[in-house]
Amino acid sequence: MPFRPADRRREPAIPMQPLVDPAGWTADDLAANDEWIYQLSETEIGEIRDAVEANRRAGRDILDITREDFPLPTLDVGLRALYDELLEGRGFFLMRGMPVDEFDKDEAGIAFWGLGLRFGRPLSQNPKGHMLGHVKDFGGDYADPLVRGYQTAAEMSFHSDQCDYVALMCMQPSKSGGASRIASTVTLYNRMLEKYPDLVEELTAEFYITKHGETKPGEDPWYKMPLFSFHDGYFTARGAGAHIRKARSLPGVPPFTGAQEKALAAYQEMAREIYFDMDFRPGDIQLLHNHVTLHTRTAFEDWPEPDRKRHLMRLWLAEDRGGRPVVDGFRENIQGIETEGTVPCAPVDAFEAA
Repeated sequence: MPFRPADRRREPAIPMQPLVDPAGWTADDLAANDEWIYQLSETEIGEIRDAVEANRRAGRDILDITREDFPLPTLDVGLRALYDELLEGRGFFLMRGMPVDEFDKDEAGIAFWGLGLRFGRPLSQNPKGHMLGHVKDFGGDYADPLVRGYQTAAEMSFHSDQCDYVALMCMQPSKSGGASRIASTVTLYNRMLEKYPDLVEELTAEFYITKHGETKPGEDPWYKMPLFSFHDGYFTARGAGAHIRKARSLPGVPPFTGAQEKALAAYQEMAREIYFDMDFRPGDIQLLHNHVTLHTRTAFEDWPEPDRKRHLMRLWLAEDRGGRPVVDGFRENIQGIETEGTVPCAPVDAFEAA
């Protein structure tokens, strides 16, 4: 079944009232059909190939490639519909068919970057300035407050990233496991409101969130943000995962209250009741709106051969056309990661934790 936008029925979001929002899907909704998958046509794939080849011939560094340098006359019609789906629809989509099997890593990185520019401005994902990031297992300990989960093979808690949109492109799947797990925060909010209205109110207050030690001199090692917020008739959520729990060990962060503990536990419990799993194929591109979608992944077993290890390219994208309305101060805290001396770069692979 070809891609089809979600029903656009929406009502103004009011605190402590049920939400009517197109991003409020359920796992059953997604399992019923493939309308959330956009299959690239041969014409669209041909445009990508041509744009990649033109940029290779021009010798452009990935960071220097602009939208104008990557023309996609036919595919841009579909990409505009997909951008609208992120902003006013389900809040995510899966694109299928990127020919990564015929690209080398440089060409795959150029193709992914060129598509990503249609949805926002790339952000640095770590102190090394990686604008093109890589999700791989580097043997890190997920329990370590300074280790990010994407550097491990562990199952992660539901979370949202420091950007408006996160894009993942599968270069190589794992031997087993590693399914992408997503959940609608609109649905989560509505279910929690039915069952735990007092805890929903707790989540509208600010929580401390760790910066994983990735700070500039003089900055606090944390920032504060509400997990459920409302602005101009729109609802926005952030994840209640390890980023918050790891912040408790940081200086200046007070311990959770009993009500906060219960609210965070109920948030994660509800996410585990409503999630949807999808397995990536090589060339799949998943794009999520962090304000209405949580994500994680299941634990995985990797292939022993280095060139077969699970590898996802990643982009963190900042909205550059207005975007979903958010409360004051919210977007300032989701502008990627920069520390003193961070220099933007776009490596097409990574071989150690960054």
